[in-house]
Amino acid sequence: MKLYIGVTDNDWFRFLRARKPAPTEANFWQPSGSRDFRALQPGQPFLFKLHSPENYIAGGGFFAHFSILPFSLAWEVFGQANGTATIGEMRRRIEKYRHVKQSSHEDYPVGCILLTAPFFFDEKDWIPAPADFSRNIVSGKGYETDQGTGAALWAEVRQRLERIQVEERQPVAADDAVAATAELPLWAAYRDHLHFIDGPMHGDPTLVRPRLGQGTFRVVITDVYDRHCAVTGEKVLPVLEAAHIKPVADGGRHEIPNGLLLRSDLHRLFDRGYITVTPDYRLLVSRRLKDDFHNGEEYYQLKNRTIWLPSEQKRPHKELLEWHGDMVFKR
Repeated sequence: MKLYIGVTDNDWFRFLRARKPAPTEANFWQPSGSRDFRALQPGQPFLFKLHSPENYIAGGGFFAHFSILPFSLAWEVFGQANGTATIGEMRRRIEKYRHVKQSSHEDYPVGCILLTAPFFFDEKDWIPAPADFSRNIVSGKGYETDQGTGAALWAEVRQRLERIQVEERQPVAADDAVAATAELPLWAAYRDHLHFIDGPMHGDPTLVRPRLGQGTFRVVITDVYDRHCAVTGEKVLPVLEAAHIKPVADGGRHEIPNGLLLRSDLHRLFDRGYITVTPDYRLLVSRRLKDDFHNGEEYYQLKNRTIWLPSEQKRPHKELLEWHGDMVFKR
């Protein structure tokens, strides 16, 4: 199993560490937007090493996804989880790293390393950077968690995360409907990640996808559907939205099989039950659309169209589509 140490902007780190409540996801953005990130698989740990002179591991998160997004969309999706208080401040940071002499309104491409369950150590718990982590490293460096430096470092990180579980865990009533639909508590996310990183007592560890936050879900679904609407093929990114087939409020999750990428108007109609997708992936349009609004010809032209689908393991689960057809669609 691998971990990655990323050289981290100190202001980004301090801003997110100070947020209350603690963020459930974070965008560790790269200002150039020109390089892919392939150092980790989803669920593996990504650690924050502060810029010199604070040459320490000060926290981390668990890698969920990498995407290159327009600056404006990165802010729209993640807001202050980008590590700044305002969109203007984020732009200034990007332009500083890109060495832009005069600020503009250019929608810069930004590399987005999306992390779930970020954690931030108290200063007394910071870990000195490994001796072989050169001060000349600009972006970061990977290590194996089962050997040498990587194993020793992961043991220290794990010890601190286990302490966070003990300190921050709060009892949750089993019949608490709000808690049942809320984001996973951070202590539980750490527990799940620690379990799969270290694996069972015998045999190899099993890699599982991390639990996604709302923003990461939107970006993952956008990329899984190759950045075009599953129904119309529309590719204008600002009007594409990730729809939950089964809403989180009804027990759905931020997971790929529970998502569809739809043009914004179709997303609204889907949520309100005026359209649905059948288990054999055909679009249905409710007759109630015309009854309620005396219009909708454009949408009836889409009736029975087979939607575009990603690879088989990432397609919508048929039982979730059945649920939407039975519980939401207006017959």
